[in-house]
Order: sequence, then structure tokens, then C-alpha cells
Amino acid sequence: QVQLVESGGGLVQPGGSLRLSCAASGTIFRLYAWAWYRQAPGKHRELVASISNSDRTTYADSVKGRFTISRDNAVNTVYLQLNRLTPEDTAVYFCNADPEWVDWWGQGTQVTVSS
Repeated sequence: QVQLVESGGGLVQPGGSLRLSCAASGTIFRLYAWAWYRQAPGKHRELVASISNSDRTTYADSVKGRFTISRDNAVNTVYLQLNRLTPEDTAVYFCNADPEWVDWWGQGTQVTVSS
């Protein structure tokens, strides 16, 4: 059974930074591409950033140049560094494979950007 546990969210002022972590268990982590997704209130979940099993990265236009995705296969963890945050980045952030597996969604971690 795959379990994904996101952490690292919180309340931050505009312009601030956070580092999110996603620990995966129950799967062969290194074989998958992984991604971070987010869902803001009243909006659909969207893909924010993705990293392939060869460390190729892609980003949504809205976060390009501000967010950085990385992975550590030794500890089955994928990270998302969030810099220069704006109120529009407020959302619950989730990790999952890319493409996602429906049964793998975790609880996510809340990121709130507010002064």
C-alpha cells in the first residue's frame, strides 16, 4: 500500500519561502516521475512541478523561476522549494506520481501566504 506524507507547509508573508517534503512508502520510488500539485479554494487541483526518474524537471508557468522541485531516491522523498511566494500561491499542496495514481493522494500540506 502506497503512502504519501506531505509536510512543511505553513503561514508565510508575501515574498517569503517554504520547503515542502513528501515522504513516500510502499512503492519503488526511484522508478517513478513525481510531481507536486496544489488546490486552491474553489479551484481544481493543478500540477505545479514535476521531476522525472532522470531528474528532468518541468514547471507550471505560474511558478517557473520561483519554485524548485527535487528528489532524493535514497530516502524516498520529493521536495518543493517555494520562493517569492504570493497570495495566489495559497493552496493545499499534494505530491503524487506523474501521472497521478488516484489511490495515492495524501492529506496534503497547507500553504497560506498572507500579510
